[in-house]
Amino acid sequence: MSELLIERDGPVLRMTINREERRNSINDAVVDGMMDGINQAMAAMPDVRAIVLTGVGDKAFCAGADLKRTGDDRPFQIDHSDPSQKIGDLFRLVDRCPLPMIARVNGHAVAGGLGLVAMCDMAVSTDTAKFGAPETRIGVWPMMIMTQLMRLMPKRKLLELMVTGEPMTAHEAVEAGLVNHVVPAAELDAKTDWLLDRILKSSPAAVRRGLYVYKAMQDMTMHQALVLAESNGGLMGTSEDAQEGIAAFNEKRAPDWSGI
Repeated sequence: MSELLIERDGPVLRMTINREERRNSINDAVVDGMMDGINQAMAAMPDVRAIVLTGVGDKAFCAGADLKRTGDDRPFQIDHSDPSQKIGDLFRLVDRCPLPMIARVNGHAVAGGLGLVAMCDMAVSTDTAKFGAPETRIGVWPMMIMTQLMRLMPKRKLLELMVTGEPMTAHEAVEAGLVNHVVPAAELDAKTDWLLDRILKSSPAAVRRGLYVYKAMQDMTMHQALVLAESNGGLMGTSEDAQEGIAAFNEKRAPDWSGI
C-alpha cells in the first residue's frame, strides 16, 4: 500500500501519510508522494481549490524523518553531487503553490513533522498534540524546518524550542502562531471541514492570486511589496470572479464563482 495516500474529495485534495507503524515518519516515498499530490492539485485548478495534509491514526501527525530508513542504520545520507534535499524541494514547491494548504494535525508533530505543519497555510489540531523540534537531543540542528518556522514564530519562542528540544502543547502552538484552531480529537474533522467551508465560499481566483502575491512579498522590501500590490490589485479587478462578486453584492445574492 502507498505510504502517501492521495484522495480527491470534490474541490479538495487530501493527502494522508500512511505509515502508522512508524508514527507517520517521513521517507523519500512520502516526500515524493506529497510533491506529486501538490502538482496534481495545481494541474486541476480551478476545480481543486484546497489541499489537506494529515496522518493516519490518532497518535502522530508526523514524527519527522525516519531515522532507521537505511539498511545500515545510517539515517542521514548525502548525495554530494546534488546540493538540494528532497524536503527542501517540497518546501520550494509549497512556496510556489497558490492553493491554500491545511494541516489536519491528528497527533504529535515533531522535527520534520513540525516543518510540515509550518509549511502549510493553516493548521487545525487536536488538543492533545505536542509540537517539538528535538533535533539537538540527538546531536543535530533543525536546519530545514527552521526555514519555515522563522516565518511564523517569534524569535525567542523559536530559539527556546530549537535549543532546548522541549515540546509545546497545542494551546502553546496557537500562542506561538503555529496553529489556528485547537479542538478535542472527536471534533477534528468537523473543525477542518468548518475551515474548508469558509475557504470554499471565497473566490478561487482571488485566493490563488492573493496567495501567489503574499508568498512573493515575504522576502521583499516595503517598496517592492507595494509595487507588486499596486500592479496586482488592479489586475484582480478584471477577473471574471471580481465581476461576479461585485454583481452578486449589488444583487444581494450568493456569488457563482467561475474561478477565473
